[in-house]
Amino acid sequence: MKKSFLVLMLTVIVSAASCSFTTKNEKEDPGKDQILIDLISYVLSKGHYDAKNINDDFSKEVFADYIVALDPLKRYFYESDIEEFKEFEKLIDDQIRDKEITFFNLTYERLQDRMSEARYLHREILEKPFNFKKVESINTNYEKLPYVKNKEEMRNRWRLQLKFNALTSYYDKVDEQIDSITKNKDYKRKTAVALEEESREVTKSSLKEYFEFADDLERKDWFSIYINSIVEEFDPHTRYFVPQAKDKFDIEMSGKLEGIGARLQKENDYVKIVEVISGGPAWRGNKVEVGDFIMKVRQEEELEPVSIVGMRLDDAVSLIKGPKGTKVILTVKRVDGTIDNVEIVRDVVELEETYAKSSLVKKNEKTYGLINLPKFYFNMQDYNQRNAAKDVKQEIIRLKEQDMDGLVIDLRGNGGGSLQTVVDIAGLFINKGPIVQVRTKGESPEVLSDKDRNILWDGPLVILVNELSASASEILAAAMQDYKRAIIIGSKQTYGKGTVQNVMDLNRWMRSNDFGDLGALKLTTQKFYRVNGGSTQLEGVKSDVVVPDRYSYIDVGEKDQENPLPWDKIAPADYTIWDGYIDFDQTITKSKDRMAINEQLKLIEENAKWIREKRDIDEYSLNYDEYKANIELNEQQAKRFEALNDYKTNLTFESLPYEKQLMEKDSVLSEKRNRWHKNLSKDVYVEEALSVLEDLKINNIRRSKNPLTVKN
Repeated sequence: MKKSFLVLMLTVIVSAASCSFTTKNEKEDPGKDQILIDLISYVLSKGHYDAKNINDDFSKEVFADYIVALDPLKRYFYESDIEEFKEFEKLIDDQIRDKEITFFNLTYERLQDRMSEARYLHREILEKPFNFKKVESINTNYEKLPYVKNKEEMRNRWRLQLKFNALTSYYDKVDEQIDSITKNKDYKRKTAVALEEESREVTKSSLKEYFEFADDLERKDWFSIYINSIVEEFDPHTRYFVPQAKDKFDIEMSGKLEGIGARLQKENDYVKIVEVISGGPAWRGNKVEVGDFIMKVRQEEELEPVSIVGMRLDDAVSLIKGPKGTKVILTVKRVDGTIDNVEIVRDVVELEETYAKSSLVKKNEKTYGLINLPKFYFNMQDYNQRNAAKDVKQEIIRLKEQDMDGLVIDLRGNGGGSLQTVVDIAGLFINKGPIVQVRTKGESPEVLSDKDRNILWDGPLVILVNELSASASEILAAAMQDYKRAIIIGSKQTYGKGTVQNVMDLNRWMRSNDFGDLGALKLTTQKFYRVNGGSTQLEGVKSDVVVPDRYSYIDVGEKDQENPLPWDKIAPADYTIWDGYIDFDQTITKSKDRMAINEQLKLIEENAKWIREKRDIDEYSLNYDEYKANIELNEQQAKRFEALNDYKTNLTFESLPYEKQLMEKDSVLSEKRNRWHKNLSKDVYVEEALSVLEDLKINNIRRSKNPLTVKN
């Protein structure tokens, strides 16, 4: 199927991101809601790193975010509803203090009424054919859309959205019919009338699925949205977990991943891929990437897909997951706005592929090593079991046995993990010293240091990062940068998450509990600081050599989230700058000069700007001919970026001897490594990292002589 142009699919159910699904067999208890909101506000005030004053200004922010969470596309509430709600705009702080939930009750009951009206309205609209020849358009910048004033305006808003949804299906069906006629001369052609009717039936089916999910939601699901609208005002990482969601959080932190091998996250009403797990089904298929939105899900035995736009994350995941060996067809919207159907054979994600792995590469008669570290993993029950630090250490030992001349550590896409593993890994490259400072609310900073004088690797070191390198990744990169131990190559800055979260069991705060499990609160309790005193919060780590990538102009960092904690600075720790290089700054300059004239990087930056341009479009034609013309124009423009996939270096990567032995008996492992090596040989960033290693020269003078020491 051809790609469709920047399609934003219909959403008709409220956004309930990160709220766990509950069943109807549990009794509602408003008293529990009052206790819960009182308890959470107390824990936030006492435990949050930068607790906010719960006042009128706070109330206004909660009000705005909560209303958006309930009706993000403005398909339910009228202007009159919002005016009525506004009586509480500056009273939510008072309601929190008084354990009152009047505002929540009002909005919850009104939403149920409006959703009932919408059930009738969409059925009425979809009974009549759409005229795809009429010239009209839809604006999808829902944030700036006004609320409707009356039923006529509401009906028209629904009509445009439903027509847009049907138009995307109609285009696909016309396209499929053309392909069928081309392949089979006996194919019985369908009329435009028949195809339009089929497209409306698809839309009807999607709406039916949506409202069935809505029917399964109960009051406590909506109340958790209200609570999260409150707690997320403190910072974007503070979140309330109902009991089931807490269990899932523990599983994720332990690295136990299954399904298609992709980590998903809600972004407004869309399900976004935020991580593709190395070795998993999605990774092996090489057809989806971080930043893609999943719009529809179709099981292999079903004819029509189910739209998951607006669906709760848990429910969307339940459709995507399935038994090993079965197929699921995902309709994904790419970061450049194009639409593709991707078929994935479900499988269990092998944990082995989420661990550190290494490769050898020769360049100009020198041997270099590359270690890819997807995350800073550890065993939550026992740190002494397998963890990232132990594995990286072992890989370095193996690489040294092959007479490695330089090392690249690839942290691109690494979202973080255990802080202790960061300290242990950093210690492999320096002669003891501070790695990170951690500050708890109301306390002096704690300095976490490497206390081992042994240096496992004292040769040239490069670290690769991008906008998705976050948290623990930023600490390792920052420490190596402050020590001038490594050259950092990558995006203008990393993600910028310089905070630490702890999950608190709310039940432990209750002396007696007659309400059952109250769930847990993940709240920000600490901040990271570099050894030079600066925070990684918001600013992240600025690369020594900045190179563009496809995320360069997309809002993906901490600074693009709502309510992030500010950047600040504390006193630096006492540390000794690495004096092992004799041409550190010159090497950075040479790398910048190479990158400035690299044609592949110029094309990557053009592509990144084009992607941003397409993502900013929010006006779409509902006329078929114009819609089709936009698709064809988009496809034509995209052709100039196809050369990005053709880029190749002259480098050849290979596995270490121990892994080669395993590959002789394991064809699956062999296929995984061959594919990884093929990708590395096309990676312009890895190519430059090796050039930097080649340029770095090591000082032959004893590095303990005349060390430059930084003291606070």
